[in-house]
Amino acid sequence: MKYPVREGLAQARHSAVHLEMRDRYTPNDPEFARWRAGHRYADDPAKLPDWWGSWRDLVGELTARGVVMRRARIVSEPVTDYIQYEHDMTFANVAAGELVRWLPRRRAADIALPGTDLWMFDRSAVLFTFFSGDGDVVDREWSSDPAVLDLVSTAFETVWERATPHEDYKLT
Repeated sequence: MKYPVREGLAQARHSAVHLEMRDRYTPNDPEFARWRAGHRYADDPAKLPDWWGSWRDLVGELTARGVVMRRARIVSEPVTDYIQYEHDMTFANVAAGELVRWLPRRRAADIALPGTDLWMFDRSAVLFTFFSGDGDVVDREWSSDPAVLDLVSTAFETVWERATPHEDYKLT
């Protein structure tokens, strides 16, 4: 299972949802370092990272066959520099066909949430991603347990309902 997210997406028929809950990911990401040095992709979308083209194509294929892709991010405010970077890059996700929303952590305090980020495909399989304290991926785990699917589905839908669409979310 070298690329489990892509494998899950390839099998999705109706929906793929991604719940992100960390304020920092992959601290040694060279694209994040470029962003911190002042590079902004919105100013030059043709210079998005090489991997972006394959992601854009995959999202385009999925949405063309009717799969709805939604990404919800729960963030602390004021946001970290990494969340600023993600926000700056999200125009590309939206252009590819993803629906993206942001929820301030304060507005998520009463939601029963899974303990880590995840992808859920067609409400039939969940892929949990486990991170080190620094934000590097250390493991992934699949679940199709009905109780887990119910928890994830309810949590995601509640987050989605409360969250602000990307185009309306202003960083604080």
